[in-house]
Amino acid sequence: MSESSDKQTRVLVVHGPNLNLLGDRENSLYGDASLAEIDDALAGLAAELGVGLESFQSNSEGEIVSAIQDARSSYAGLLINPAAYTHTSVAIRDAVIAVKVPVVEVHLSNIHRREEFRHTSLLADVVTGQVLGFGASSYLLGLRALVDLLGDN
Repeated sequence: MSESSDKQTRVLVVHGPNLNLLGDRENSLYGDASLAEIDDALAGLAAELGVGLESFQSNSEGEIVSAIQDARSSYAGLLINPAAYTHTSVAIRDAVIAVKVPVVEVHLSNIHRREEFRHTSLLADVVTGQVLGFGASSYLLGLRALVDLLGDN
């Protein structure tokens, strides 16, 4: 498969800080699923939908920015849960703008039903869409939406 056609069928999933602790932290907010279980479910859905998928998690803002920048030449779309960086990172926002591929923002919890400081997403107006509040299913719904968008391109 050529590099350009390969890119058309690949999605990068970016998990932000503390998501590596899923299943062990604040289960009442984030559910019982571990990050590995979410990644496994995403991989299964990606196979069903006929797209390639790679997942990446970091607690480091700079590593997340680099992963997003690198996605420009290798992926057709991006699914991102920036976690706490949702509300603070201009750097991640700028990387999302620069990537020039469809980007879907996902959150396990409904950020609008949480503390006031979590109500603002610095990405909301630069991503293609958002899915939030459905627990681990937010990722699956987001991937389905992203693949639908990629099919329209």
